Amino acid sequence: MSAGVTIGGAPVVTLTAQDAPAEGPAFLEAQVLPGRGMMLLQAKLRLPSGEVVHALQAPAPEEAARQLDGGPEDFAGNRSFSFGGALLIPYANRICGRPAPDAREIETTVAGQAVRLPRNWGGRAPGAAQYAMHGLILDTRVPFEQTAPEAVTGRLAAGTFGDRWPGDLELTFTWRLSGGALRLLIQAQNRGESATDLGVGWHPYFVLPSGKRTQARLRLAAAARAEVDNYDEVLPTGRLLAVAGTPYDFGAPDGAALGELYLDDCFTELARENGVAAAEIRDPSSGLGLRIATPSAHVKAMQVYAPPDQAFVAVEPQFNLADPYGPEWPAGTDTGMARLQPGASLAYDISVELFALGNP
Repeated sequence: MSAGVTIGGAPVVTLTAQDAPAEGPAFLEAQVLPGRGMMLLQAKLRLPSGEVVHALQAPAPEEAARQLDGGPEDFAGNRSFSFGGALLIPYANRICGRPAPDAREIETTVAGQAVRLPRNWGGRAPGAAQYAMHGLILDTRVPFEQTAPEAVTGRLAAGTFGDRWPGDLELTFTWRLSGGALRLLIQAQNRGESATDLGVGWHPYFVLPSGKRTQARLRLAAAARAEVDNYDEVLPTGRLLAVAGTPYDFGAPDGAALGELYLDDCFTELARENGVAAAEIRDPSSGLGLRIATPSAHVKAMQVYAPPDQAFVAVEPQFNLADPYGPEWPAGTDTGMARLQPGASLAYDISVELFALGNP
C-alpha cells in the first residue's frame, strides 16, 4: 500500500520487484489503483545509467487523489485517462451514437441490443461531435488482493456494466513485476446466456526520460492507419491508409524519429513475429528502449498519442478501431470488437520490457 492514500475508496497498491536484475534497465516499482478500474498510476524504472526515474506521466498519489476524487471534469471517470495508464473496457477509443434524452448519454446498438453510453468526450470546436470514450470502468472500484509484494489481482463481476452493455461479463486483472518487466493480464468471461461484444485496451503515457521529444524514435510495424477527420474530434473516415513511404511509416528495424510530427492515430494490420505484435519507444539521449508486446490475437490496433510539445508517447494496444459500429466503415470491415459466446473466455496479455539502446 502507499502511505495510507486512498483513491476511489480503495488504497493505492504499491508493487515492488523481487527478481529484477541487479544492473541495467528494469522496472522496480509500480502503483495500481483498484478504486479506478485497476489503472496503473505510476511505475519506477532504472535507466542504463543506474538513475531511477518515473516511467509514466502522472501526479503523485496525493495529487492524483485530489484530481480523481470528484469534480465535474471527471464525469464517467474521464480523469483516469489523462495520465498514468487507464484500462479501457468493454471498448477502447471512441463510440459514436444518437443523442439520448439524457444530454449526457448517446444511444447505439451493440451485439444487436440497444444501449445507452455516457457521452463523456468529444471535439472542442463549435459543433464538434460528442461521443462515448474509453469504456465503462474508468471510475469503478474493483475488489482486489495483493497476492505477493510484486503482484496484485482484482476481480470484478462487471455484469452489464450498470445496464449499459449486453452480456454478463466477469473480469480478472493481474499486474505483476517480473524479471525487470511489467506485465498485465486481463481475463474476461461471458457468464450470460447470449453472445456479447468486447473491446479491451490500455492507455499508458510513457515519459521520455531525456525530455527530448524530437530525437525519440517509434518502432511500430503496421501496414495501415485509420484516417481521421481532424485532430479535434479524431473520428475515423472509414478509410484505412497504407503507411509505407509516408511520415507514418515506423516499421524500419530502428523505427523512425518522431521529430515534430503530431500523432493521435490508430495503426492496424499489425505485423506479428512468432504471434507477437510489438511497438518500441526509443530515447537515444537517455539510452533507454521500451518494448510493449502482446501475444493476444484480439489486439488488432495500436493507438499512438504523441503531441510534439509533450515529452511522452502513449502507445495503446487495443482490440478495436475507433467507432467500431460506425456507418463510415465499409461492409465487412473487421473493426476489432471480439465476439464472446456464452461461457467463452479470452485474455488480453501485455508485457513492457526495457533495454539499453544497442542491445534490443
